[in-house]
Amino acid sequence: MAKEDKKQTKTAKKKSTLKVSANGKVFVSATFNNTLVTITNDKGDTVAWSSAGASGFKGTRKSTPFAATTAVESVAKKAVDAGIKTVEVYVKGPGSGRDAALRAIKSAGLSISMIADVTPMPHNGPRAQKKRRV
Repeated sequence: MAKEDKKQTKTAKKKSTLKVSANGKVFVSATFNNTLVTITNDKGDTVAWSSAGASGFKGTRKSTPFAATTAVESVAKKAVDAGIKTVEVYVKGPGSGRDAALRAIKSAGLSISMIADVTPMPHNGPRAQKKRRV
C-alpha cells in the first residue's frame, strides 16, 4: 500500500506591518485614461494605493475628475487608519485628475506640506517630423 500524502494547506501570508510615522508621500499619476494614487511612508514603502479603475470605473469614465476623487478618498482613508497625518504630494502627468486629487487629499483630512509637479519634460527629445508641404 502506498503512503498517504498529506497535502499541506497553504496559509495566507501575514501582511507585514510597516512602520508608519505621521509623515508620508502621495504620488498621483494622472494620465489621459486613468488616475493612479499611491501613498508611501518616509522610506518609500507603499502603505496604500488605488486607481480610478480599481474604484469601479470603466472606459472613458476613468479619466474624469470624479473618478480621481473617488480613488483618492479610498486610499486616503486607508492611510489615515494607518496613522499618516501630513503628506508631500508629487503630481505627474497631464490628466484631468490632477486638481481633483489635490482637493480630495485635503478634504480627506490629510495635511499637505508640499506639492511638486514631477511630470517628465524632454530636453529637446527625438528628432521632429519633416516639415509639411502643402
